[in-house]
Amino acid sequence: MATAAPKKKDGIWETVKTIFWALVIAGIFRTLFFQPFWIPSGSMKDTLLIGDFLFVNKMAYGYSAHSCPFSMCPISGRILEREPQRGEVAVFRHPTRNVDFIKRVIGLPGDTIQMRGGRLWINGEPAPTAPVGDFIEIKEQQGPQGLIPRCINDPVPEGGQCIKERFTETLPGGNSHDVLNIMDGWVADDTPTFTVPAGQYFFMGDNRDNSEDSRFPAEIGGLGFVPSEFLIGRADRIMFSSAGRSLLYFWTWRSDRFFKAVE
Repeated sequence: MATAAPKKKDGIWETVKTIFWALVIAGIFRTLFFQPFWIPSGSMKDTLLIGDFLFVNKMAYGYSAHSCPFSMCPISGRILEREPQRGEVAVFRHPTRNVDFIKRVIGLPGDTIQMRGGRLWINGEPAPTAPVGDFIEIKEQQGPQGLIPRCINDPVPEGGQCIKERFTETLPGGNSHDVLNIMDGWVADDTPTFTVPAGQYFFMGDNRDNSEDSRFPAEIGGLGFVPSEFLIGRADRIMFSSAGRSLLYFWTWRSDRFFKAVE
């Protein structure tokens, strides 16, 4: 009996050390390679819904000042191992507001981008679109901010069906995704032609009439072009999704969005 207590204490201590180092390794792995992101707004509907929880692949494009932890990487510029591809969904740091945004890569360096009558033009050519059926959701408060969706069939009472037109848009290179339309003649349905500078990117939200993106220049308080050093990573897969006011409300999790690929 005299030797039982020390052995038991040693066993507990070893367990504590194992758990500690496991947490440290998991923390380093998370910091270096992945970053959690919770979708706070509806600017990327219907690809991403308010309450989607995903991990951002921070190694997708290489290192930057905003993807590197603890000043482990150069802070001037980005080591761009792979250029973002047109059509990918990426997370980046807003160049002037110091907050993270998530949008779709639309324009690469050297591209010309324009909206004409709500339709996207890239390098002088319209991106093909095809109607695929309306996107319908309930008009109610969404997420912790209690955001109310806008509808093409407004006015819609609370609890009613909120409708948006939905189209499949195909970008140069063949990547396709859904985009939504809430109203014709919106402020950003017609824009000047933007030429994307070297080392920068043009981003847009899929919910075209409800997205603050590169169509709004930085000079007037918008997003503007995003330099490569502000890229954080690529959104690859939704882990789970909550339709409630908190991620902890597991009874509001959407069963059809577990491990759903972001396309």
